[in-house]
Amino acid sequence: MHKYPDDIFTEPSDIDPDTLANLGPLRPLAGVWTTEKQIHGTDVNPKADGPDVQAFVDRVELQPIDPQTNGPQLLYGLRYHQHIVKPGEVETYHDQIGYWLWEPATGAIYQTLAIPRAQVALAIGEAKPDATEFELVAKRGTTMNGIASGPFLEEAFKTIHYRIKVTVHPDGRWSYDETTLLDIKGQTKTFEHRDTATLVKIAEPTPNPSARKAAA
Repeated sequence: MHKYPDDIFTEPSDIDPDTLANLGPLRPLAGVWTTEKQIHGTDVNPKADGPDVQAFVDRVELQPIDPQTNGPQLLYGLRYHQHIVKPGEVETYHDQIGYWLWEPATGAIYQTLAIPRAQVALAIGEAKPDATEFELVAKRGTTMNGIASGPFLEEAFKTIHYRIKVTVHPDGRWSYDETTLLDIKGQTKTFEHRDTATLVKIAEPTPNPSARKAAA
């Protein structure tokens, strides 16, 4: 684990306001993305009579935020909103918000996520600044990279582990492969809930406010 300074209050004095220039491995993810036509994402989810495979259309917006400090800790990040529908439909199939964060001093990557089913999580991984693949993990029971659920999910669909692997492709697309392990009430075997998709860019990111101010 990275050793932070003993002085936990003093913030860095030389912060570059340009988040897009300091995102490390997250830089290729900045922008607005969707799945290609006819090449949908795939969701393997639990049903009473067994696993169900559902195609989906994904739209993910990742916009740079101003640099964030926790005393000496400095983070650059992307605020994201993920909205998923079934092909040909408009009703929300999945909605998710949060942040992707990069800590240049340590190589740590963080994903905070929240879904409107009363569930939140913090996943953590590590990567080099020029990495084109990285993996983050959240685990049940830890207070550092943990998972918290409302009473129904905790009783009926208990999440015990979450993993996301991101791959940036040479042509500019990127893919994610998520696996969430669930202990489902009445079932003896842990269920592997998996989501995969490859995304193409449809719009460039908007520079963060302090970067726009500095440029002006």
